[in-house]
Amino acid sequence: MNFLELINVSKSYGQGRERTEVLKDINLKVDEGEFVAIIGFSGSGKTTLMSLIGGLIPADDGVILLKGEHIVSPGPDRGMVFQNYSLLPWLNVYENIALAVDHLFPRWTDKERRAHIEKYIEMVHLTPARNKRPAELSGGMRQRVSVARALAMNPKILLLDEPLSALDALTRATLQREIEKIWSQNRKTVVLITNDVDEGLLLADRIIPLTPGPGATLGPVFPVNFKRPRDRVLMNHNPEYKKLRNTIINYLMDVGSKRNIDPDQNRWALPNLQPLTIVPRRTQLFNLRFSKN
Repeated sequence: MNFLELINVSKSYGQGRERTEVLKDINLKVDEGEFVAIIGFSGSGKTTLMSLIGGLIPADDGVILLKGEHIVSPGPDRGMVFQNYSLLPWLNVYENIALAVDHLFPRWTDKERRAHIEKYIEMVHLTPARNKRPAELSGGMRQRVSVARALAMNPKILLLDEPLSALDALTRATLQREIEKIWSQNRKTVVLITNDVDEGLLLADRIIPLTPGPGATLGPVFPVNFKRPRDRVLMNHNPEYKKLRNTIINYLMDVGSKRNIDPDQNRWALPNLQPLTIVPRRTQLFNLRFSKN
């Protein structure tokens, strides 16, 4: 039995002629402890796919299973980290994480919950900022809080929906290293949504492209067999890395250029209007004098 499995999953939005098929016949199998990256173009339905796995929206067709159980609603067995930080602005770092921990582990003693929260704050290197509110933190620090909160829930699977896309390159590279380090310590099953091929190659065991929409589906699987931990500088000098990177990029460019666009899509019937003839003022004056004579 696969740890996570999607079978013929489809999702559309709208009704009638306005209906748009976002995802079609998505089939995916993820093993326990595996790190999988789903990569694709903006607007291809990556976030919709993540929301389906998270149980935030229902599928129109198909089945989503986690350890053999149907996913029909959100649950603490799936820890999600979104593009935005989703932190409560009036709570500090400790309190934002405690909100989830207190809800999920009410039978723990105060000492047990406190030690658990402090463990994950330390894991993301935020102990000196534990009493700061989100407005006092940088973007990278806020995302660290989101990761710590998701991990503190002790989920079966971690869902990362482009968590680093809004960060500058230096902060993004730093957090990529932290995510790989945390993953290697906990070996949580991870599904990462990204539009960065290099990010997928640095973090994932497999990269699976999502074809352009509408009606997006998953493309071929690209195994990433480089040893861990992966050093970005060393990988840039690895010919196998360059070859795999080019193969993935060429595939994405190829499917993007071959995307079928309905010629009748986005066509609107224009109103039957007649142009208004504007007579020059000089002509108007001439006609007025001529008519008086």
